[in-house]
Amino acid sequence: MSVQVPTSEIPVITSSRRRWAALAVLMLPVLLVSVDNTVLSFALPALSTALQPSGTALLWIVDVYPLLLAGLLVPMGSLGDRIGRRRLLLIGAAGFAAVSAVAAFAPTAGALIALRAAMGVFGAMLMPATLSLIRNIFLDPEERRIAIAVWAAGFSGGAALGPIVGGFLLEHLWWGSVFLLALPMLVPLLVLGPVLVPESRDPRPGPVDPASIVLVMATMVPLVWAIKTVAHGGVSIPVVLAAGLGLLAGVAFVRRQLMRETPMLDVRLFTVPAFSASIMANLLSVFSMVGFLYFVSQHLQLVSGRTPMQAGLMLLPGLVVTIAAGLLVVRVVRRVRPSHAMAAGLLLNAVGYAVILTGGRSGSDLALVLAFVILGAGVGFAETISNDLILSSVPARKAGAASAISETAYETGAVLGTAVLGSILNAAYRAHVELPTGLDASQRAAAGETLGGATTVAGELPVATGEALLASARHAFDSGVVITASVGLLAMLGAAVMVLVAMRPRSAIAERA
Repeated sequence: MSVQVPTSEIPVITSSRRRWAALAVLMLPVLLVSVDNTVLSFALPALSTALQPSGTALLWIVDVYPLLLAGLLVPMGSLGDRIGRRRLLLIGAAGFAAVSAVAAFAPTAGALIALRAAMGVFGAMLMPATLSLIRNIFLDPEERRIAIAVWAAGFSGGAALGPIVGGFLLEHLWWGSVFLLALPMLVPLLVLGPVLVPESRDPRPGPVDPASIVLVMATMVPLVWAIKTVAHGGVSIPVVLAAGLGLLAGVAFVRRQLMRETPMLDVRLFTVPAFSASIMANLLSVFSMVGFLYFVSQHLQLVSGRTPMQAGLMLLPGLVVTIAAGLLVVRVVRRVRPSHAMAAGLLLNAVGYAVILTGGRSGSDLALVLAFVILGAGVGFAETISNDLILSSVPARKAGAASAISETAYETGAVLGTAVLGSILNAAYRAHVELPTGLDASQRAAAGETLGGATTVAGELPVATGEALLASARHAFDSGVVITASVGLLAMLGAAVMVLVAMRPRSAIAERA
């Protein structure tokens, strides 16, 4: 099929083959970033042994990347609209590949923190550029939905592939090998991108606004830090102050955008029901997926005793269903309203958590795999449609800013999934675990905090004592699933209702834009 749109705002790509080849190239950074979100966690034990970071340094190694990524997504999306989305993508790819190669051989924890920060800066250039380029390459609505389905499947699939890839690398190589994944994925992008991916930009970009960039960073970084810190240590005065600072900066950012003739981000987009409802559906769908992975990855390894690679392979059926559902929903929306398809996906997420409530709390691996399959179907539906509606609700020339908002929702959903559901799970564990007598203070602290700590301590104890500790710790861990799954179930039901109410027939025109 040939699509031609004679406007300076949109590149004209006459070849169907070239459009799909461009999509294949754009999927490389998507897979890399999504794999990178989960693969590092499997390298932490080896990394800790090699670099011997303090507890605070170890947290910063993990957290500095998503902190900067979340804060820079909107400014980078706006920058791509101005200088060119392909140009920004290639700059980000070159920087990310170079920094990752150096990070693989970082000599100290401090050096690795600095390199991870640089990866966050370059990573923020990659993601808004990929989605906004898809918006401008695929002009036919049905083709665009298929392309976005592939994009969404790459995101969720990469997250599930992370444990498999990480497990394989760490069984055969050193901890730094997980950073070298960037090279085989980004070097082909740097070679083929200039040939296959057309350039696009906003022909009427606004001026650079440093104050808006500072305000969006002052909004996102403290809020993301506060959310992640609550997950580790609960509510504290620094957390409250950081959250308050983020909210105040957010209000100032919105006021500044409303006052400017050409804002960095058109916050009035949120008055479009299709846009705002899709953003929330995107965030909550990722929330459900990441929160589930937090629980199931630990259960399969620390309760069922499987290796990281075995645990990752058990998640493959859910990965396949996620991809298939994302492609299937393109056909579904030919017959039903997009909002109904999106709500159906969120309801499938709720069903997945209901399966955990009925069967997963008994510790059945089969029930957990079934729940993940159902959840994968729901995420495939909801992510594809929500991202399509987000992009189709705005002019093509503003695709970078809209993509950045979508990516920010994704990252925030991922943070909240771990922070909210993970904190509930950890709190239930601490409340229910029974520690045997004879443990010293450090052993009691470690075993009483997390299932991983109890597993480590059990290996240091006499066999009978260690088995008793493991039995209690595993039971305490699984006891938290009832509360966690209930929260996930209610959140998904509420999200489905929100979508149906916000996008009822009066906004049908916006949906089809």
